Amino acid sequence: MYQKLIIAGNLGKDPEMRYAPSGDAVTSMNVATNRKYTDKSGQQVKETTWYRVSVWGKGAETCNQYLKKGSAVLIEGRLNADKATGGPRVFQRQDGTWGSSYEVTADPGGVKFLSTGQREDSGEAASGGQVIHDAPPTDEENIPF
Repeated sequence: MYQKLIIAGNLGKDPEMRYAPSGDAVTSMNVATNRKYTDKSGQQVKETTWYRVSVWGKGAETCNQYLKKGSAVLIEGRLNADKATGGPRVFQRQDGTWGSSYEVTADPGGVKFLSTGQREDSGEAASGGQVIHDAPPTDEENIPF
């Protein structure tokens, strides 16, 4: 049996790193994915799904060093079910509405950096992930085709 989950989204807040009793680094990140569509009545609907992502080892240190709130990431990993319910973690918000959170453990090397946003204290590009830069502006007259 095999399971693989791939999500692309943005961090909802800065990552938080801590150390397990074994001494291994673990970084927790909240990643949001968005979906927009028009329902049958013609209304625009925006759906946001939140994932709580755990990254272990060297990847945890790299994520903590270079990512920040709003950073775009691609996560490859496995979905972890709530042990009590077998589904996502369900919670009640302060306003009384219900929400759910999906727990994901990133694979080793399973976090790719999709934005160039860096932490202000880093001063350099991330070496542990892939950074995709925006294309430079082009002059249409110089395009060879």
